[in-house]
Amino acid sequence: MTGQRSIPRGVVDALGGLPLFITAPLYRRWHLRWGATDDEVSGPMPGDDAVPKASFNATRAITIAAPPEMVWPWIVQMGYRRAGFYTYALLDNAGYESADEVLEEFQHPRIGDWMPMAGKVSETTAFKVKAFETNEWLLWQKPDSSWGWKLVVLSDGTTRLITRLKQRYQWESPAMALLTLVLLEFGDFAMMRRVLRGIKTRAERARSAGGLAHADRTTSGST
Repeated sequence: MTGQRSIPRGVVDALGGLPLFITAPLYRRWHLRWGATDDEVSGPMPGDDAVPKASFNATRAITIAAPPEMVWPWIVQMGYRRAGFYTYALLDNAGYESADEVLEEFQHPRIGDWMPMAGKVSETTAFKVKAFETNEWLLWQKPDSSWGWKLVVLSDGTTRLITRLKQRYQWESPAMALLTLVLLEFGDFAMMRRVLRGIKTRAERARSAGGLAHADRTTSGST
């Protein structure tokens, strides 16, 4: 499970990210492709067909000095009160610090598993595992949203981690659409930037420490 809870520390941490949250709409065009190349932005990702008319479409990427099998574990264990999201603990994990170790109980995803974003799990507050190929790609999906991940091994053995979030604002339910718009347009970049950096830090630290015991896992699944 996640680490210790510290509300005061969480408040200080969240306040440090406040400028990013407030100013995000001003540089929307840039942050919607933070870290990604032109080919990565235009290239296919898991879940593209699930939300064909997305109101919000963000492709971000980062290079990690570790092989895909040492990056994958940090992604599949993400979730509220699971490993957390490696970002602002107060905002995404009720003040509990994200895990700094691989949690074996979350290393065996199955199609249909929930990836909770909040304490109450429902189709509006959690993604489901839609499809995946271990160490290669993963797709979480909600009725109006898809969150895809791709791990590409580079010639030097490092990993290019690419993620794409697509969301349709459901204006047939104005209150819900407005809430989703505010959360994504103001909050998504600051959070996702830290998610990617959090995965990078943990994977590279694990590689420096000598690797992960489960790095040779070969299970996979897809729809």
